[in-house]
Formats: sequence, C-alpha cells, structure tokens
Amino acid sequence: MSEGDTAGPEANSVAEARAEAQARRGALRAERQARIAEAFPGEPPGRAIAHASWAATVALGVVSVLALLDADRFLTIYFVVTFTLFALGALLLAVDVVLAAVRSTTHSMGIGGLFFLADAAPRPVQLSLNASLAVSLLVSVSAAVIGLSTPELAFGTLVPTLQLSLSGLWGVRHGLFPERNHEADGHRGSASR
Repeated sequence: MSEGDTAGPEANSVAEARAEAQARRGALRAERQARIAEAFPGEPPGRAIAHASWAATVALGVVSVLALLDADRFLTIYFVVTFTLFALGALLLAVDVVLAAVRSTTHSMGIGGLFFLADAAPRPVQLSLNASLAVSLLVSVSAAVIGLSTPELAFGTLVPTLQLSLSGLWGVRHGLFPERNHEADGHRGSASR
C-alpha cells in the first residue's frame, strides 16, 4: 500500500474543506462589496480628507528633498513643516479616538476598519488613503536613512501619524460598520454609516 492510497480520503476531505472555506470567503467578500456599493452609490463622501492626506504627503516629500539637498539652508523649514504635520496628526488622532468611542456605542468598529478602512469604505477611498500613508512612510524613512549624517531628518518619520489619523477620520465619519446588537440573541445588526 503506498502513501497516496492511505492519504486518499484525508486528502479529499482537506481539499473539500479548503474549497468550502474559499467559497465562504468569496461569498462574504461579495456580500461586503455589495453592502459597500449600496451604502456609497455615487461619489464617496470625504473627498477633502483624501486631498488633505495627499497634500501632507506631498509637503513631506518636498521638504524632505530640500533638506536632503541642502540641510544647512532647509533644515529649519523641514523641522517646522514636519513638526506641524505631526502635531496636527497627533491632535487629530485624539479626536478620532473620542469620535470612535462615541460611535462604538452604536456600531461595532475594529482598528482595521477604522484606520485602514478594511471592509468599511469603497475600494478607491481605501486605496487612496492607504497609499498616501504608505508613500509618507516610504518618504520619511528614506529621508531619515539617506540623511543619516543629519539626524534631525528622523523626525519626519512621525509625520505619517497625520495620514493615519486622516484615514481614521474618514472611517469614523463615513465608514460602514455593523450596528451593535444590544440584545442577547447573538444576531449581528445590519451595517450602516
């Protein structure tokens, strides 16, 4: 008797279980996409939030390049801009937490949905805000690494706090989250904004 003969029924049951799990995931994904499409039928709200996120990312990029090219001349500007963006991000993050605490009394919100908009926003919004965060991380870390002889450039790595908090603001204001079910029956509520 070969190994393949003894593993036959087990392999089939594992393959069947995997296929069933993939089918369930596909059905859940389609259900989430339909729910999001229904909740956001036209132009998604919060366009200004995405624009602000990208504007901050561009500002970080510009001052980082300037500081890398001529630290003596542009380091003060770099520090003022990055400190301002970080301070705004920290303040907005505190606002996000307060707003999320209030909204969480009526909706089930997770960190992935709130700050990364997972299953809570239309795909273009999620991609735009997450891309802005990723680019700001790449720019700030690159500037810090390239400018190792200028340790002040490491401060820019705090700027992505703003992009993260802007995603959180979009999530808490416009995100699609399931309503909390305060009954003990265990059923989940419908999703709403």
